[in-house]
Amino acid sequence: MKLHRGPVSYAFIDSQNLNLGVQKYGWKMDWRKFRQFLASRYNVTQAYMFIGYVPEFEPLYDQMHEAGYMVVLKPTFDVTRPQEDNSNKETGGEPRSENSEEKKPVKGNIDADLVLWAMKEINNYDKAVIVSDDGDFYSLAEYLASKRKLLKLLTPTQHYSNLYNAFEPYIEQVWRFKNELAYYDHKRH
Repeated sequence: MKLHRGPVSYAFIDSQNLNLGVQKYGWKMDWRKFRQFLASRYNVTQAYMFIGYVPEFEPLYDQMHEAGYMVVLKPTFDVTRPQEDNSNKETGGEPRSENSEEKKPVKGNIDADLVLWAMKEINNYDKAVIVSDDGDFYSLAEYLASKRKLLKLLTPTQHYSNLYNAFEPYIEQVWRFKNELAYYDHKRH
């Protein structure tokens, strides 16, 4: 990826938030294009992609890594079951399910990991790009702005947490770049 001169930037991406946000508006992200976009537009040299781990998506994680992302995986859990009753000791801790073929909604809770990595890496970057519309990142944005380390808050759409109103000058909406970033399945045409 060709980078322009300027401060070194790192991106911290809430992948589910971004993915669901653009899909809600009827398009799919081309992750390779998005990585190139981050590099060319914001001089992002490291892009951390935070994802809830689902075993059947391992090929996707490999593709993300090949596209230039540092993939940070977080264990997921079945949101339909109470946490203390999520495993069965008789089956070696495998989740209990009356119908194992049934798709269960899962949650990865990557927020703490994203904040942790942004702070662990703070001495390695000049500027940070946070990719999420989630107000849970308000304190991180506030701290980075106070240290003059916040470059952008990229929100998937024009709808984002009201907590981000204080950071209006930093906000850019990814949907505005749909023509550049959308995935097109050329096999279907």
